[in-house]
Order: sequence, then C-alpha cells, then structure tokens
Amino acid sequence: QVQLVESGGGLVQAGGSLRLSCAASGRTFSSYAMGWFRQAPGKDREFVAGITWSGGASNYADSVKGRFTISRDNAKNTVYLQMKSLKPEDTAVYYCAASTDYSGSRNSRYDYWGQGTQVTVSS
Repeated sequence: QVQLVESGGGLVQAGGSLRLSCAASGRTFSSYAMGWFRQAPGKDREFVAGITWSGGASNYADSVKGRFTISRDNAKNTVYLQMKSLKPEDTAVYYCAASTDYSGSRNSRYDYWGQGTQVTVSS
C-alpha cells in the first residue's frame, strides 16, 4: 500500500514557475514508477509526465515537453514536477500516481493516487 500527498500548488502568473511535490508513505517507494496527471474543469484527466522507479527514464505529454521536468528522490520518498513557462491552459488539479510496473500515459495502469493539488495560472 502506498499513500500519496501532493503539495506545492497555487496561483501563479503566466510565464511563472511552480514545483509540485508528491510525498509517498511506505518503504517500497523506490520500487514504484510514478506519474503526474492533471484534470481541468470539464475535461478528462490527462497524463503529464512519468518516471521509472530508478529515475533513469522519463516521458512527457507533448503539451509540456521542454517546460516541465519530472524527477524523484527515493531517499526522501518524493517525486517532483518542476513547471516553467506556465500557461493559463496548464490550470488544473494535478495528481501524482504510483504504478508497480508502468510509467506511461494510461491512467488505468496506475495503482495508487493522491488527492491532488490545484494549480491556477492567470493571464
């Protein structure tokens, strides 16, 4: 069992930056691949970024490539999402998720989810 708690969301102007954190409970965090997803009002939840258990590989949605960076610190049981050059269309609730064997874009492949943190980008 893994419990996930996101933090770091808030209100930022377009062009600004935020860093989201996702703290995981449990001693087996390092064995899980991790992902970040987001859901805007009236829209489906969408994949943002994923990272393997070791941090050796990551992948991104086209809409955030070059602007967002996913990373993890297994010693701290934490995964991060550094967001730069934020746009109003990045406004959403951001969720982290854990998977035993998958770091791709299909949310059905993730086993555990956090409660989300709100990111609002003003124009």
